[in-house]
Formats: sequence, C-alpha cells, structure tokens
Amino acid sequence: MNTRLDKLSGGRFLVIGRAGMDLYADPPGTRMEEATHFTAALGGSSANIAVALCRHGLQAGLLTRVSADAVGRFCLTQLARYGVETRHVSIEGGEARNSLAMVETRINDCQSVIYRNGAADFQMTVSDVEAVDFKAFDAVITTGTVLAAEPSRCATFHAFDLARAAGLPLIFDIDYRPYSWASGAEAAEVYSRAAGYCDVIIGNDVEFGFMAGAYDMGLAKARNLAHDEGRLVVYKMGEGGAISFLGQQEIRTGIYAVDALKPTGAGDAFMGGFVAALSKGLPLPEAVLAGSACAAIVVTRVGCAPAMPDPAELAAFLRDHPGPTLP
Repeated sequence: MNTRLDKLSGGRFLVIGRAGMDLYADPPGTRMEEATHFTAALGGSSANIAVALCRHGLQAGLLTRVSADAVGRFCLTQLARYGVETRHVSIEGGEARNSLAMVETRINDCQSVIYRNGAADFQMTVSDVEAVDFKAFDAVITTGTVLAAEPSRCATFHAFDLARAAGLPLIFDIDYRPYSWASGAEAAEVYSRAAGYCDVIIGNDVEFGFMAGAYDMGLAKARNLAHDEGRLVVYKMGEGGAISFLGQQEIRTGIYAVDALKPTGAGDAFMGGFVAALSKGLPLPEAVLAGSACAAIVVTRVGCAPAMPDPAELAAFLRDHPGPTLP
C-alpha cells in the first residue's frame, strides 16, 4: 500500500469542505410539499464525514467558511457538539449564505432540494489554508464540491500542495453535484487534476463514468487511476457492491442489505467507516466492508450527521446482520 497511508494510524484528520443545515420533512415518509414540520440537523458532505470520523473515536477538524448569521452559528454549534474541531472554520459576512438542504425521509421518489446560491463555503481563501498547521494532522480529506467555484477551488489546490509538502496522504471523495458547476466539462477537467494529487479516490460508477467521459468507461478510469503511482481507488456500484483497486490488486466486495428509510448520507458514512477502519490497521477488504456497513446503518435512520454510527453500534450491526451479499 502507498507508504503515505501509514500515517492514517495517527488518527488526526483535516476535512475540507462545506457544513450546512438539513431540514427533514417530519414525520418520516412525509412528502415535502405536504409537510408542516421539519427537523433540523447538521449536513454538508464534508461536515458529515468529519462527524463520522469523530463518532469512530478519531480526531477531525473542518476547514471551511460559514455565513455570519443564525444558520452559520447553528453549524458551528452542531460541529462542536459532535466533537469536530472548528478553529479553521471562518465566518463569511455580506450576502454569502450557508448551504441549505430540504430533504425527505423516503426511499421511493425521495426529493432533495439544495440551496447553494452565493454559498459561504465557496469563499474559502488561500489565506484560510495558510493559517493551517498541516503537520498537526495525519491526513487530509476533501469532497469534490469544494472545487466547484473560486476562490475555494484555488484554495483547495493550495491545501493539496501544502499537505503533500508535509508528507500527508490526500483522500478524495468525488461527490459530483452538477448544480454546483458551470459545466460538466469544467468539472471533469478539475476532478482529473485533483485526482492526480490524491492517494485515495472514492466514487460511484456514475461519477467515475463522468470523469472518463462516458459511463461505460468509468471502470477503466478507476483502474487506470489505481495503476498510476499505486493509488487506492474504490469504485462503488450501489447494490452491486464495490471494486477496490490498489496498484494491480482488484478486490470485490458486496453490501449489507437493509430496509432503508432514505438514500441520503450513505457515501459520507462509507467514507467515515472506511477511513476509520484503515486507520486502525484493518485489511483493505475489511475496511471496505466496514464502510459499507456504516452506509447501511445510516440509510435506516433519519438525518446524516446524527445517523453516523459509533464503534459499538457498528459492532452490534455486524454481529446481528447475516452478512454482506456476495460480490
């Protein structure tokens, strides 16, 4: 395995990207247009991953910006409640606003409406990055949404440079959200550039296909990225499980079937569980299955950040579940 990944055992992670507020139509099963009550929770892919890491007993700090209003303060309060370090979360004034998600807890025809106009997290700057002591961390994790606009994009690539100079592994969740980008072509070019920096790349079949220029070329894209400099690449296929590539190795794993309440939060939970397992020295197949189990748990619960399991809940799930599907 890439020798930089040995640093994961230190357990200190810097996560780059957005924190937001999620509003869930309540009670579960309610369609948004029929709802009269909503439940608030911390959201945003990077914040969810940071929470997941903390729930697994690791240390996580978030690097981003939040709006100078009640929603931004809500995010800061919730991050602190979950144990996420917020010293590198800056306040953005003016007209910038935090991302807001209106979501249903439904598995069929689940609606999710995301408001990202003038997003505060896109205002992260090079100065924000340079205020970070990268030697205080053991790895950097980022999601693709942070690269969708400037100045956040330039700041993130600067963070990549500083992290590599400090010898830290870079972990990249593709997390493609078309509504955040000016064009698909721009996104594909930027994602490919980001992938060139990273030691671990995680995405689903649609995202790798998007990067490759066609869905049926996504698997080859993932394989080629792994063969280049011995990267670890996880190609997720939903109910089809995952294929993990490490250099020339290809490992297929299944999923843990559950009766899901909703589809959201699975990717963030997978990242948290997978990275936590790697940090504890588990072999790659077991780490992927740990991530898959965490994803299965989260889709059976309301919310994303509040649904992340801790080690005891993960152990109980693995003990009681009949086991993963055959790959």
